[in-house]
Amino acid sequence: SGMSAHEWTISGTITAFHGSPTGPYSMFMRPDGVPVAGGMALPPDLVSRHVPPNWMLYVGVASLDAVTADAVRLGGQALSPVIDVPTVGRMMTLADPQGAAFNVLEPAPSSQGQPEAPARLGDVSWVELMTTDAAAAMRYYTELFGWTTLEAMDMGPMGTYHMFGRPLGPLGGMMNKTPEMAQIPPYWGIYFRVDDIDAAKARVIDNGGQVVNGPMEVPGGDWIVNCLDPQGAGFSLHAAKA
Repeated sequence: SGMSAHEWTISGTITAFHGSPTGPYSMFMRPDGVPVAGGMALPPDLVSRHVPPNWMLYVGVASLDAVTADAVRLGGQALSPVIDVPTVGRMMTLADPQGAAFNVLEPAPSSQGQPEAPARLGDVSWVELMTTDAAAAMRYYTELFGWTTLEAMDMGPMGTYHMFGRPLGPLGGMMNKTPEMAQIPPYWGIYFRVDDIDAAKARVIDNGGQVVNGPMEVPGGDWIVNCLDPQGAGFSLHAAKA
């Protein structure tokens, strides 16, 4: 279709929904008007706790109340109250048993959510958990969300990479942090689909970001690059094999 991630547009802003005066929340849209993600200033309570700029994973659920109860029962914890955004949905921030934060979202009936489909250019195309116990995390999330376990790949000195998905196809992977990452808390990383990995790398640098790893080819022939934006938030880009 010719779309690429640099053609995101920013929608009109809505009131911030963290219950504190953090300013507006901007939504990033694909060229066809489908929302992909959002951005807002870090709330003061997170700044005071020295939480760095970061991207957060959202998982859509049919019942927020049921999933949050299961999340705690299985060993996780709630990090926020339920946040209700009219026309968007109800959401909550949780942490898994190893401490990685993620969000769940029950879309509002009026939100006209998109049907599940393969990632298009500009969409999130892969999510990746770096944690302290990938096998335990896999058990947690597959029970919580009904994700299915896919193949586990031996990454040599880096350990085992556990992949998971849904009937539509693979969603992401989980692995233990390397010794060099010991001081970094467990976290979810997000990959955005781009058309050409080298052109995308150039856009990162031209716009003030940094490349911290790659581009590198991954099993299957796709290409990835791991980056930091100008504020220091980590993100990754993913291009399908040529």
